[in-house]
Amino acid sequence: MSSNSPTTRPEPEYEGDYRPADSANPHAHLDVANPRVESTDLRYLAQIADTLNTTLDLQTLLNRTSELVRSIIPYKIFSILLLNDRTNELRMRFQIGHTPETQRMRIPLGKGVVGQAALTRQPMLVNDVSQVEGYIDVNPNVCSELAIPLILKNRLIGVLDLESEQTGFFKPEHLHLLTLTGSRIAQAIENARLYTRVSRQAETLSVLNEISTEIISILDLDPLLAKVGNLLRRLIDYQMFSIMLLDEKGETLITRYAWRFGYAQAPMRRISVTTGLVGAAVREWRPINVPDVRKDQRYLPMNAETRSELIVPLFYKERVIGVLDLEHTRTAFFNEDHVRTLTTMAAQIAIAIENARLYQRVRRQEQQLERDIAMAREVQLRLLPTAPPKHEHAEFAVSFLPARAIGGDLYDFLEYSDNQTAIVLGDVSGKAAPAALFAALVSGIMRSAVQQKPAPAAMLVLLNEALQERKLESQYVVMLYALWNDDNRTLTVANSGAIQPIFCRGGENVTVKAEGFPLGMFPSATYEEFNVATQPGDAIVFVSDGILDAENEKGDMYGEDRLASLLCTSRELPAQHIADAILADVTRFQGAKDRFDDETIIVLRVK
Repeated sequence: MSSNSPTTRPEPEYEGDYRPADSANPHAHLDVANPRVESTDLRYLAQIADTLNTTLDLQTLLNRTSELVRSIIPYKIFSILLLNDRTNELRMRFQIGHTPETQRMRIPLGKGVVGQAALTRQPMLVNDVSQVEGYIDVNPNVCSELAIPLILKNRLIGVLDLESEQTGFFKPEHLHLLTLTGSRIAQAIENARLYTRVSRQAETLSVLNEISTEIISILDLDPLLAKVGNLLRRLIDYQMFSIMLLDEKGETLITRYAWRFGYAQAPMRRISVTTGLVGAAVREWRPINVPDVRKDQRYLPMNAETRSELIVPLFYKERVIGVLDLEHTRTAFFNEDHVRTLTTMAAQIAIAIENARLYQRVRRQEQQLERDIAMAREVQLRLLPTAPPKHEHAEFAVSFLPARAIGGDLYDFLEYSDNQTAIVLGDVSGKAAPAALFAALVSGIMRSAVQQKPAPAAMLVLLNEALQERKLESQYVVMLYALWNDDNRTLTVANSGAIQPIFCRGGENVTVKAEGFPLGMFPSATYEEFNVATQPGDAIVFVSDGILDAENEKGDMYGEDRLASLLCTSRELPAQHIADAILADVTRFQGAKDRFDDETIIVLRVK
């Protein structure tokens, strides 16, 4: 390899050792009129055409090219160098007989024999490299060299280079045949590279499509970032990668995912947006591609192996939320294709990250709400009586099943005296937390008023007036308020719009026709009282509308008739058994149909 430039070409006395082609006629010194030579040329060109047209894989193509050249030149050292248009350097793309150090070399145009052949676009035959000034002596055993520029449509593709350990090894006919085939090899290489680019673009589109379909469905941030790293490796052969996200103040980039030389790393870095290349990408709102970080004063030395770095900001709704940071140990590794690919991916990645972070916030809120609801549930249960009262002539039982964690049904047993107990069953409008809070309000007012020991109708009037003073839009409560007198086995009932009680005696049932306006809906409402004289064996059931309105999968309601029939058939059972039997029957009736309302049952059985 020689570093001669075109202006320092050897003088004519080296003509026997240095043979550039004549610019007007590259083959003027050859006997091309010789029929045998022409026949060899044609056979070789035909073989070249047949062989090079059978593959679009670049590596296979270069290997076959080396085999074809070997069929006419028994070389030991062979290489094909391709031009990097961005750096204007020749890079060894295929070689036989070179050392790894030589293979990694980058040769600028005009440097060495191959660099000069590329710059002048003229084939060069050097029979004695020791006579060439500035020869790049990477292999001290090399004595002669033959370099053929590969040109297609007046554009340099690369250089085909042969070296020998013998002086004068390469002949003019070698120069002639390789010069004839140079353009065909260049065309085949360009076709293969075009196919590779198209294949890479197809792979890029496939990965981008996979990103759009896969990462959007990942709502946990850490798995999402790991998935992004895995998908990205299919497009760009990076060696170090991290995703950094801005903190809430937008002042610090925090590493949320890091990958280094094949292994995921524990995120550690926190970098202010005022420093480093990553900070510059955030401040300047643009990708930053640094071919050699050692020459950029903005670089913060985090990885000693890093030579080139590419940072692409992540934009979401016209603001930067973080960056993708890729690093490589090779200088000038990242190119414009990488920038375009990452920029396209960044938009989708940013949306997925924001979706995941939003999901995390919603999930945290849901967990907090669940904790609050659990606490409200505990409070609501503590407001309910722990056990029904005990009387000589009556037994009471309750079954309660809220439609949600907390419900709007309320029930209570309020002691008037040793022999009198008020039975309360209410249903607040709405469900869940608002209904439970309103139920707690009603319960508090009622427990305060019970100290006056009002009659059932008077208690409903008192509650209605209190709720009118604390009126809430669209909030009301329906309530059954009944007073049991154990001395004379009588029940006094008042109703403010709740389900009417069902009374069963001797297998016959009757509905207690108590009615009234819901509490909190109308001012100055009045209520009637109904007295029920009971006998031993009688059973009375109070239920919320969640029982009668329960639906099955056909849309049929449980209804009053089914409830009354079950009450009468089980009236001789203990009160709790009756309540449990009713709730179990409602559950069987509903089947797989979801409950939509609280279900409360109070049973009074006369001993």
